[in-house]
Amino acid sequence: MTEAALRTILFYFLIPLWLAAGVADWGCHRASGIERTTGTKESILHSLMLAEVGLPLLAALFLEIDALLIALMVLAFVVHEATALWDVSYATYSDREVTPFEQHMHSFLELMPLFALVCVATLHWGQVLALLGAGPEHARFTLAWKATPLPAAWLASVLIAVALFGVAPYAEELVRCARKQFNARRLERHA
Repeated sequence: MTEAALRTILFYFLIPLWLAAGVADWGCHRASGIERTTGTKESILHSLMLAEVGLPLLAALFLEIDALLIALMVLAFVVHEATALWDVSYATYSDREVTPFEQHMHSFLELMPLFALVCVATLHWGQVLALLGAGPEHARFTLAWKATPLPAAWLASVLIAVALFGVAPYAEELVRCARKQFNARRLERHA
């Protein structure tokens, strides 16, 4: 597969699919009344998972991808998987119904970071090998801005899409859950 094809898959397939799955998952949480069941704790887990995939995404958009960034992406993926397991365990052992559709969305949300990591690793195979102590390249462990930045219009589109379809829904969920929890505590004090 060519480098251009992998970049096209990352930029125009993977990111939109990840955002669509995230919005669908948020819709499932809303439909199941997360604010009345698992509430703020589960919503915080969702925000944490968003950060665990969002920070590597931002780094890949703005920084040169080298052995350090690849290692951080692998670490973020492992942490994201652990958090996802914690989240699903918490949700399924609660009063909140986790539908088959929501479980299917979780499958997408768990695999998107892995798929992105595979694409990035393929595009920067020399640094993957160097990270493993093999290959002709020396492993680079620097945080440096991209020498050739991504196109500004595309980058702005991605950042706006992530804000609207990634951050905003889960921020709304967290506020809704926190408000419900706050109101419930206030009613308990006045009862």
